Amino acid sequence: QVQLVESGGGLVQAGGSLRLSCAALGGTFSTYGMGWFRQAPGKEREFVVAVTWSGGSTKFSDSMKGRFTVSRDNAANTMYLQMNSLKPEDTAIYYCARARGTEVHSTTADYNYWGQGTQVTVSS
Repeated sequence: QVQLVESGGGLVQAGGSLRLSCAALGGTFSTYGMGWFRQAPGKEREFVVAVTWSGGSTKFSDSMKGRFTVSRDNAANTMYLQMNSLKPEDTAIYYCARARGTEVHSTTADYNYWGQGTQVTVSS
């Protein structure tokens, strides 16, 4: 069993930046694809970005492309989400998840381990 722990959320002004981390404790991290999702109040969980097991390929939601970057450090069992040019509509709880496979996956059904989430609030 792998436990995923997100950190780095907080309150930031519009146009600012945050870097989220996702640490994997126990289980296997380096041979699985990973992803970030987010959920705003009253909305469904939304895909943000996915990264392959090696970090060599990524897939972004169109609305985040160009503003967010994802990386992973398999030696440290950690994935990162760098968020720049943040907008109020980016306000949500951000979740990291481990995929069932090795490649990029963009639906929640493709993931079977989830973190508890970290709150990101962007003020206007």
